[in-house]
Amino acid sequence: MSKEIETKDRSSKYEIDMTNGPILKKMLRFAIPVMFSGLLQLLFNAADIIVVGRFAGDEALAAVGASSSPVNLIVTLLIGLSTGVNVTVAKAYGAGREKDISESVHTAILLAIIGGILMAITGLLSCQWLLKVTGTPEEIVPLSSQYMNILFIGIPIMALYNFGSGIFRARGDTKRPLYFLLAAGILNVCLNLIFVIVFHLAVVGVALATVLSQIVSMSLIIGTLMKDKGAFRLELRKLRLYRSKVKPILVIGVPAGIQGMLFSISNMAIQSSINSFGKIYMAGSSASASLEGFTFVGMDAFTQSAVSFTSQNIGAGKVERVPLVFRTAITLVTAAGLILGLLTYSFGRPLLSIYTNNPAVIDAGLIRMLFLCVPYFLCGIQNVIPGTTRGMGYSIVPTFITVIGVCALRIVWIATVCQLPGCSTIHWVYASYPFSWTVTAISHYIYYKIAYSKTLKEFRKDAAIA
Repeated sequence: MSKEIETKDRSSKYEIDMTNGPILKKMLRFAIPVMFSGLLQLLFNAADIIVVGRFAGDEALAAVGASSSPVNLIVTLLIGLSTGVNVTVAKAYGAGREKDISESVHTAILLAIIGGILMAITGLLSCQWLLKVTGTPEEIVPLSSQYMNILFIGIPIMALYNFGSGIFRARGDTKRPLYFLLAAGILNVCLNLIFVIVFHLAVVGVALATVLSQIVSMSLIIGTLMKDKGAFRLELRKLRLYRSKVKPILVIGVPAGIQGMLFSISNMAIQSSINSFGKIYMAGSSASASLEGFTFVGMDAFTQSAVSFTSQNIGAGKVERVPLVFRTAITLVTAAGLILGLLTYSFGRPLLSIYTNNPAVIDAGLIRMLFLCVPYFLCGIQNVIPGTTRGMGYSIVPTFITVIGVCALRIVWIATVCQLPGCSTIHWVYASYPFSWTVTAISHYIYYKIAYSKTLKEFRKDAAIA
């Protein structure tokens, strides 16, 4: 680092110095806990789907599946904002600026509280409209609405957890969030079984179990920050929005969040098309999407790695290490995507049978898995490239690229290609995914080269002046 952080505490054993030495080993050390954390987060939703599919029927399963895209519309904005937190704190940490670290931490937590409440209200007010837009069948709207409303109430809890995790990732600490999620995940599964099987609460039960378990993981994250002895210590009396920290968090986070929301909008367009094929394809898509999620988080761990490693090195003034970070992350995400995607599809039938006993639903799920799981590494590449670019401080252009290359392209695909003679099948709906991943990844790479060249020139200019 450009300057050693003076205050060291017992939590330093969890940190990773991303600015010195070989990158591969450190990136794996960073990414593996993130990967398992993502898997545990997915277990919240997977447990919901498995329990309702097994013990509440296909209608309840379809209701939970139909709710996923509308809920993600709100949740992805939070995740995008947490990227802004990660980049801002990581740059301060890489530069060794304790005051900036403290101000960033307190700004981030207060933003999580304010933003979480606003998003919860927005979600509750727009619930019925979102279900209508996605073409959710009338018979499952009441169940989907109940599930969504409970999850929306829990969004402030989710915001605090995600922003807190962004702070932990900025210093290279990815292990403790994993431990916290493990405790919450076990609780979630237990509560699912109790609420659905014992109390027959169906979708309400699984939603309550999710929110209650999230309270546990959030409390552990916030409690640990409050006990920290160094610059990362959270003190309630210091909670305020520091202007110099709000701007970089929002400049990076808002475009990333909007991108995630637009992803969800495009997925809602896809979901609407899937809904038109009936309950069987809806249920199959829901189960398959849950399994795909496990592959996605395996790849997304390397996107998070690219963001954190790039940010710390930029903060430390070591711009020349960014291409090495980029190449390492691309190599790892490609390997992870190929291995996990092919394994998921190869064992697709027994995996889908965990969610449902209906052979027709399983067959419908396998169709989706063929088009999404097998080429899923393309999605990983598409995400790592703008992750590196955002780590350098550029977020707006990557958002526009994604909006055009993924969101708009998929919607146009549904409105044009899928309307051609012989193309109005579920296969052509799913084909929009790998096509859009490829186009967007190429576009992101071109801009990454431009952004890195600009960043390198700026640092060389600053160094010459100094």
